[in-house]
Amino acid sequence: MSKYQTQIIQAVDMQGTVTVVELSQMLGVTGQTIRRVTQPLVESGRINKVHGALVSNRIASDPPFLARMNQNRDAKVAIARLAAEIIQDGASVAIDTGSTSGFIAQALRKRGKLTVVTNSAFVASTLAIIPGNKVSMAGTQLRDHDGAAFDRSAFEVIERMQVDYTILSASMVDAMKGFLVHEQCEVDIATAMLRNSAQAIMAVDHSKFSPQQQRPVVRQPALKHGDILVTDQSPTSEFDSLLMGIDVRIAV
Repeated sequence: MSKYQTQIIQAVDMQGTVTVVELSQMLGVTGQTIRRVTQPLVESGRINKVHGALVSNRIASDPPFLARMNQNRDAKVAIARLAAEIIQDGASVAIDTGSTSGFIAQALRKRGKLTVVTNSAFVASTLAIIPGNKVSMAGTQLRDHDGAAFDRSAFEVIERMQVDYTILSASMVDAMKGFLVHEQCEVDIATAMLRNSAQAIMAVDHSKFSPQQQRPVVRQPALKHGDILVTDQSPTSEFDSLLMGIDVRIAV
């Protein structure tokens, strides 16, 4: 399988549906090249083609991480594009394991000479194959449901890095308690990343500002003045106090 085919499959599986135009812009090649490269993938059944777009054929039994990436996909893609505009060529960035962070990693493929540290195998594999990038995978023991590492070696790698940005995600936003996740290990990794980071970028779609069926109970580290929140809809006024001093950016 060629490099382009691998990148295309990864993009289609992550986003669910990707147009030929989007792939052309993402990979820096012509639409004709995209059609030529993807034809064998369509013929073999690896991906499907409909009306100028390519569609993933992954089924509902996929691992939870991939299922989450297909929830509110359009919003996460928009957030990822805006976040990628903030991070410039040559920047250093720590990235967590959230599904929105996975989309941001994909969007960052258009950047060059990035220095990246992450405890997500998905994020690491997405950015490691870009020429000029330096990617450090933090951790050696990966969880089976999302390919994330939280072992001691993950913390050791993160603690040695100094980065310009840390990209974080959350399972829910509570007006009083802040950004919430389900597990303490996620908070511990976020804390380690922020300790050596100049600025945080919290990326959450609009659905996270509403109560969740499985309510998370662990609080992420508080954002500091000047940190950035990237979301796809303006939060309601009940979140004004929580977001005071935060640079809120809306992806459209």
